Amino acid sequence: MKVALIGASGNAGSRILAELARRGHAVTAIARDPSKIAAGAHVTAVKADADAPEALAKAIAGHDAVISSVHFAASDPRKLIAAVKAAGVPRYLVVGGAGSLEVAPGARLADQPAFPAAYKAEALAGGVFLDLLKAEPTLNWTFLSPSALFTSGERTGKFRIGGDQLLTGADGKSWISFEDYAVALADELEKPAHERKRFTVGY
Repeated sequence: MKVALIGASGNAGSRILAELARRGHAVTAIARDPSKIAAGAHVTAVKADADAPEALAKAIAGHDAVISSVHFAASDPRKLIAAVKAAGVPRYLVVGGAGSLEVAPGARLADQPAFPAAYKAEALAGGVFLDLLKAEPTLNWTFLSPSALFTSGERTGKFRIGGDQLLTGADGKSWISFEDYAVALADELEKPAHERKRFTVGY
């Protein structure tokens, strides 16, 4: 599959890039600074900016799918969505956030009193992105939210899949490694099960 990956040099993006390349997909790895992208088979590094939708649309045109892995608070979801639509790419997958997941019916994680203030703006911006996607009449999107703790770890290939509710393990922890998140996203890319939906992944 020919896949465009926006934000390929970030924590999640670099793991997604490695997973897609490992599976033999041809990846156009897009970043503001392509020198930060690890070279490898099946990888083509391209310079483009998420804030420049016309140039971004040209960079992602002709791909089977586009994945965006960018910080919500530092980007404009309207510009990203506009670029994907202008490019005519048939599938759009978004690296989401945990803040918009529910901890109880109608109660989002980001709205809880104990939610860290340092991550609040990013979490709320992610919720806005999800709402914009839900309002899209025709765009084939998927929004994959990680668990509360999203960090480096091992690629085990063993995790649980959920819907709109935060996943918590028997030990009370809610977490997923970047590596296993990348596996879940690549699985969704190859075998779509959540088109025009949000889902989550965790241990």
